[in-house]
Amino acid sequence: MVLARAYDLFSYPNTGLVASVKSIKDNPDRLKRVIRAGIKANRYILQNREGTIQIMMRWMKVDRDTATATYDGSVKSFNDDGAVSEAGLRIAIDEARKATNTTREVAFSEVADFSVLREAQREMGSR
Repeated sequence: MVLARAYDLFSYPNTGLVASVKSIKDNPDRLKRVIRAGIKANRYILQNREGTIQIMMRWMKVDRDTATATYDGSVKSFNDDGAVSEAGLRIAIDEARKATNTTREVAFSEVADFSVLREAQREMGSR
């Protein structure tokens, strides 16, 4: 019996892409290609349940029931544009602040640059 799933209670970024400021400045096109690939993967996951379950069975080396339960339990945490909600990002920042005993407020701009994501989203017809 499932009492609740995290995505039913709040929006928390469950995955992400990390790049240095130098990489963002020096290789924005490479970063955009990686982002576009992630968006395409998310769209596949959302639109192709059976295909995704088959991939999960092979990749995770699990039976169909386990792959199906994993897919059904996690699919709602994916989106089709790679976006992260500000509320979810705030939760992640606040948890990191607690873990590092940081007392000052941390602005989104200190930890995230969505400029390349926004370009990729526009090119792919999102937002």
